[in-house]
Amino acid sequence: MTSHDSIVIGGGIVGTATAYHLAREGVRTLLIDRHDRGRATDAGAGILSAETYTGDSDAWFAFAVEAAAYYPKLIETLQASSDVDVGYGRCPKITIAIDDTEFQHYEKARRRVLDRQRRGDGPPHDELHELTPAETRARFPFLSDVRGCLHFAHSARVDGRRLAAALQAAAAHHGLVERESSVDELILRDRRVVGVVSGGEHFKCDAAVIAGGAWSPGFERQLGLRIAVVPQRGQLVHLRAADTSGWPIIEGFRGHYVVPWPDGRVVVGATREDSGFDITPTAAGLSEVLNEAFRVIPALREAEILETRVGLRPLTRDRMPILGRVPGIEGVLLATGHGSTGLQLGPYSGKAIADAILGRATPDLTPFQVDRFQSVD
Repeated sequence: MTSHDSIVIGGGIVGTATAYHLAREGVRTLLIDRHDRGRATDAGAGILSAETYTGDSDAWFAFAVEAAAYYPKLIETLQASSDVDVGYGRCPKITIAIDDTEFQHYEKARRRVLDRQRRGDGPPHDELHELTPAETRARFPFLSDVRGCLHFAHSARVDGRRLAAALQAAAAHHGLVERESSVDELILRDRRVVGVVSGGEHFKCDAAVIAGGAWSPGFERQLGLRIAVVPQRGQLVHLRAADTSGWPIIEGFRGHYVVPWPDGRVVVGATREDSGFDITPTAAGLSEVLNEAFRVIPALREAEILETRVGLRPLTRDRMPILGRVPGIEGVLLATGHGSTGLQLGPYSGKAIADAILGRATPDLTPFQVDRFQSVD
């Protein structure tokens, strides 16, 4: 029976980041991943902009700001050890309202963001401020007419596939072992994990991290806990535009966005569908995201379609991740439920889980504990 210190189940951005941080510290780590189609990491647009968060959760915001601050440090470390493109880049972001219906939501969001800024919990005015419609049109003439615009200069974007690959490569350099398979069950003795069964083989470990994204609830019955994650389908379209130099990331108030890349690629998305584990792209879904993109940037009607992607976001009902130890079972930790913010929070979540295994101080994970959900029989 092969022995490891830790086993990470799931190779999306959260699982890979966890494995990377463990391996860097000399922890003998096995990453088991069955490469499910529809994994959120492979499809996400990768908008990194915690500072413009408009939700109600102070706990999420505090964690996300720490995650945003950690990103440049991680990227610098990865780039220092390899010339692999990690898929990360700074890009300004604008949050816009075009019609009257959107403007009501925009006003509420604008007040929340700027009030937070005035309290000292947000970036300074020169980094985050409102633009008038005239200023917006002058800077971004390719946009439709806008009613309101909030501009954030220091947001960023990341290619989830490239970042996950860079983390895996760096972790392998530090001794990470990878296995392409599923995990059939955890091996528990006296309410502690001692290994896993994968593909009929037994692997010993002292700690196991469940980072299976939308598939994480497969361990509910064995753990006797509800892992309250459901899949939410997101459909995206990748376009090729003539020139995206100077384009910001664009978000509106219908749950859609436009993310430009320096090579002329533009990602438009995304649907938010309760479709189970169905990863089929649909005419209705693709029409939704394309028509929204055309409404915001009419010139995209002439863009070339490069590909479509579909991802299953691991969504919790309170829109917050599940992070931390499983109560009552020693050595089992959960790192899942990031919804649409897996790429934004994932690397820092992985570091926090690794630090917990190592016995180090972590950010406050209390709001993200699994026991906030009802136990199953």
